[in-house]
Amino acid sequence: MSNEQKEALLDWGISKLTSRKLLVWITATALMVVGGLESADWVVISGLYLGGQSVIDAIVKLKGLE
Repeated sequence: MSNEQKEALLDWGISKLTSRKLLVWITATALMVVGGLESADWVVISGLYLGGQSVIDAIVKLKGLE
């Protein structure tokens, strides 16, 4: 199995397990808990990613692409 196939399988598994938005939030939260991320950075990451993804989701629904 090639690296591309492994990455595709991993991506498929993660997308089935949880949404990317939740995965980003969990990762940022874990980094903040272990001290690898400042709380202000966590707020920025959470706000920008979740807000940006919400806009993208809304556009997709409006255009009927989903």
